[in-house]
Amino acid sequence: MKGMTVKDLSKVLGGRFSSALGIHLSSGEPEEIFKWFLASILFGARISESIVIRTYRGFEGEGVLSAGGVLDKGWDGLVEVLDRGGYARYDFKTATKLLDICSAVVKRYKGDLNILHSEAVDPEELEKRIKALGKGIGDTTVNIFLREMRGVWGKADPLPSDLVIMAARKLRLIPSYLQDRKEILVRLKRQWTGEGMKIKDFPDFEAALLRLAKNFCRRTACGRCPLREGCRGKERT
Repeated sequence: MKGMTVKDLSKVLGGRFSSALGIHLSSGEPEEIFKWFLASILFGARISESIVIRTYRGFEGEGVLSAGGVLDKGWDGLVEVLDRGGYARYDFKTATKLLDICSAVVKRYKGDLNILHSEAVDPEELEKRIKALGKGIGDTTVNIFLREMRGVWGKADPLPSDLVIMAARKLRLIPSYLQDRKEILVRLKRQWTGEGMKIKDFPDFEAALLRLAKNFCRRTACGRCPLREGCRGKERT
C-alpha cells in the first residue's frame, strides 16, 4: 500500500459505523447492542449511507432505540420516522419488518440480544438465530451486525463480505487466486495483528475496506480514491 499501514486505512476511510453513530458496543450493554442491531437493519437496505444515518438519527431523536420502544411507536409512527429519514420507497415494508423482528426479540429474548448470543452454541447457530428473528433479516444484515460485534460477542465471527474481499484484493492484502473466505479472514486478521493492532479493533479495518470498495472500487472511481497509488503495488502471495 505504498508506505501506508493497515491502521492508516481507518484514519483515511473511517472506522466502525457503530462508532460513527455514537454507539458504544464495547460496553456490551444490551441497549447499545440493540442500537447497532437497529442500525444494521437500516444499513441492510439498498439505500445510501447518508439516508441510513439520517433515519437512525430520527429514531434516536424520538427515543426509539429499544425493541420495546419500536413496538410502542407502532406502525404509523415508524412510517413517519422512516419517511422523514428518506425511506419513502421502503417505509411500509421496513415498518412492518421492524415490528415483527422486535416482537420476536421481546418474546424470545426479553428484549436483550445478549441472551440470544448466550444461547447460541457456535458462530453458525448465532447467525441462524438472528435470521430467525424475522424474514426480513438476510445474510447482508447479519454480516453488517456481526462484523462490528467481533470482540464483544465471543461467537461473532462472520466471514468477510464480497466488498471487503474486493478492497483487500485491490490493495494486494490477499492474493487474487485465494477464494476460501475462512482463509481470507485468517490472513486479514494476521495482517492487522501483525502490525501491532489488537484483534478487538479488527472491525475498524473491515469497515475501512468496506467503505473503500463501496465508495470507490465498485464505482470504478479510481481517480478520486485516496488509496489509488496502493492499488498499483506488487501482488502479495
